[in-house]
Amino acid sequence: MQCLETQKFPETRMSQINRPPFKYVITIEPLGLLYGSAGRFLSPENLVGRSGTSFPPSAATLSGLFAAHANASTPNEEQRNEHLKPLQVAGPFWAKRDNPQNFLVPTPFNYIVNMDRDRHCEEIPKIKTGRVKQKLFWHPDCQKWLNQCNDSPIGKFAKNSWIHIEDWNAIAFSDWRWACLQASRKLTPKGKQSIVTDWQVADWPQVCGEPWKFVPHLHPRLKEDERRVVDPQEDEENDRGSLFLENGVQLDPDCCLVYLSNTKIPNGCYRFGGEGHLVDLRCEEIGGVLQTLLSVPLGRSFATITPAVWGSNRRSLRAPECDENDNLGWPGNAIEALLTQRPTPYRYRLGNSNDPRPGAPKRLSRGRYAVPPGTVYVLKDELNCWEDWPDEWFPKEGISYKRFGCGLSLPMGTAIAESRKKN
Repeated sequence: MQCLETQKFPETRMSQINRPPFKYVITIEPLGLLYGSAGRFLSPENLVGRSGTSFPPSAATLSGLFAAHANASTPNEEQRNEHLKPLQVAGPFWAKRDNPQNFLVPTPFNYIVNMDRDRHCEEIPKIKTGRVKQKLFWHPDCQKWLNQCNDSPIGKFAKNSWIHIEDWNAIAFSDWRWACLQASRKLTPKGKQSIVTDWQVADWPQVCGEPWKFVPHLHPRLKEDERRVVDPQEDEENDRGSLFLENGVQLDPDCCLVYLSNTKIPNGCYRFGGEGHLVDLRCEEIGGVLQTLLSVPLGRSFATITPAVWGSNRRSLRAPECDENDNLGWPGNAIEALLTQRPTPYRYRLGNSNDPRPGAPKRLSRGRYAVPPGTVYVLKDELNCWEDWPDEWFPKEGISYKRFGCGLSLPMGTAIAESRKKN
C-alpha cells in the first residue's frame, strides 16, 4: 500500500459514463450456506486455520449476478452491453429482514467501541451489541488523533462492528454531550498522563457484531473435466487426496445481506457467489432519507463504508493520487490526516474465458489491496459527494471500479477538533 513511485493521471481522460444515482436496495437471503473462501482451496494436509476466508461477498459478485441475468434475458450482445454500461452497485452491508432500509454499515475507525458479552440485540438475540467508549478527533495543531479528553486511546477494543445507517447523522454531525461527566481517571506514576475509562455518549446508538459464522466442512474433490466426485481408486497416481475444505458461512435467519444499485433486477432465486449457492433476491426502491444522505457533500472529513481500491495496475494506494513527493490525496486536494487499518486483498473474476466449455473457470482480475471500510480521511479542501466523482479517479480494468461502489463515502463532520470547538 505504500507509494513507491509517482502516480499521475493521463491528460486524456477516459470517457465519462453517465451513471444514475443509487435507486434500489437489494436484499439477499441465502437458502442454506454461502461460500466464504477467496483464493485456492486448502490442501488436505492443512485443514486448520481460516486461511483465505472472505465474507460477505463484494459488490463485484453482485455485478456478476447482474451480468449473468443480462446474458440469459438479453441475447443481443450490443443491447446487453448498453444495459450493463451504466450499472453501479455498492456494498456489502447487512440488515434485519423486515427492515432492509435501515441496514448496517461498518463503524468508522475514529469511534472506539467495546462489545458487551452479556448484551445482545433485542431484535436479533444472537447478535452481540456494544457501545462507543471513546471518539477520536484530528488535532491539526499537534498532528494527532486524540480522544475527547485530548489523550491517546489506550487498551484493547472491538473490531468489525457495524452501525445502523439511520444513526449516521447522529455520529457524524451531532454536538456530543458526554454522559459520564465524572469519568474515572487513572494517573500514571508521574502524574502527567491520564487514561480515560468507561466514557459513553448519552443516548448513543448501539453498534452490533457480525450476524454470520463460519462453518468449515469437508467436500469431496470433483473431476477437472466433469462434475463428478473423484474416485480414489481411479486416481491412485495423484496424492492430493479426495477431500478439500470449504469455508461455508451461515447467516442468521433473521438477517439478510444488503447492496445498493442504480439498476433494477427482478425478484427471484439466483446463483450467488462461489460454488453457485442459491439465494432469494429482493429489490425495492431506496428511501428518501438515504438518497439525501448519499447526495450530501462530504466536506473536508468523511469515512468510507465500502472497500476502497486506488492506484494503478501495478500497485495499490490509499488514495486516488500520489504526487512527485509521495503525498497522497485526491486531484488537487491533499490528505491532511488518515485513520485506517491493515489493507485487505481484493480480487474478483472478470467473467471472460478463452475456454469454450460450459462452466469453465473465468479469468481473475489483478490482485490488489483495498483500504478497509471505516477509514476516515481529512482533506485540505472540501470534496463533493461520492456520486459526483469522475471515473478517472478510480482504477480501471476493463470497467471502472466505480461500478463496484469503490470507496463509497459518507460525511464525517465532527472528525476535526476545530469544527468541534466551533460548535
